[in-house]
Amino acid sequence: MNAFMRHEAEALSLSTPYLLFLGDIDQPSYAKTAFGLVDWAPDLCVGEWSTAEGAVSAGLARMDPAEARSRGARSLVIGVANPGGVIPDTWVAALVEALDAGLDIVSGLHRPLSSIPELEEAARRGGRRLVDIRVPPKNIPVGTGRKRSGKRVLTVGTDCALGKKYTAIALHRALLARGVDADFRATGQTGIMIAGKGIPMDAVISDFEAGAAEVLSPDAAADHWDVIEGQGSLFNPSFAAVSLGLLHGSQPDVFVVCHDPTRKEIIGVEGFPVPSVEEVIDLTMRLGSLTNPKIRCGGVSLNTSSFDEGEAARIMKAESDRLHGLPVADPMRGGRLFERLVDSCLA
Repeated sequence: MNAFMRHEAEALSLSTPYLLFLGDIDQPSYAKTAFGLVDWAPDLCVGEWSTAEGAVSAGLARMDPAEARSRGARSLVIGVANPGGVIPDTWVAALVEALDAGLDIVSGLHRPLSSIPELEEAARRGGRRLVDIRVPPKNIPVGTGRKRSGKRVLTVGTDCALGKKYTAIALHRALLARGVDADFRATGQTGIMIAGKGIPMDAVISDFEAGAAEVLSPDAAADHWDVIEGQGSLFNPSFAAVSLGLLHGSQPDVFVVCHDPTRKEIIGVEGFPVPSVEEVIDLTMRLGSLTNPKIRCGGVSLNTSSFDEGEAARIMKAESDRLHGLPVADPMRGGRLFERLVDSCLA
């Protein structure tokens, strides 16, 4: 536990505010780190910067590192979560420019910043820091499956990058607003940047995945809730391993299924259809019951960002009716439907 607490303290030392770097990506789903910071920590964001015309925008003022530094920015955050967590060679010159302008670089990608000689040299030259978020704490134990005290809710998904983090943060804030003792447990790079603490679950060695989840959500008071950010999907051929380890280790009392009704194919791979909500509920129940036989589904978080308010309401009602009255809501829209979802989680 002490090793985990030291990791949390290190995460809190990030220099803020941020300039968000979007590189040359042209798919919004790969910019979820930038979008997450803008949506949940806008006070930490000064502007954005990209290296190519037509790159994805997070909706902030565009500025280069020198201008951002003059406006108060202290770190450049790589706002990208791309397949494999790579830093392309085409980004290196831009990152060196940021270091030379006086900014630290904060990355949640798998490739360590210090493994790039140009960045190491520029950081040393300017006295700047290279901060890798995706570094798990040392001495993580193997999972035991021991039943822990307290209550837990986990967000799971039909796929990656469709709202698990947003749903967890929204649920956490809703619980606090009701006076419920609750913690948000971050498991990914953006969540850790927002919360200032957590464990990057996809950087943990598989044998210790469940143990890391147990460390992340320890014994607590009987009326305390941990709201745990989900990762990956049990149906994603690339990332199902992290989802299963997190499910077993967090041993949730309740899970919420996150789904984007416009998505038909698993992101990043061809030929794998997005599963139905019912399939996710069934598999999560069967696998999750290994460490918590009383696991149940609290409802569905539907990503309706592609629809106007009227169409979104119609879709959510139809989905709830199809699922025999199970609560269905979009946390970003809030309102009565979301409060019903919160009620169901607490029931």
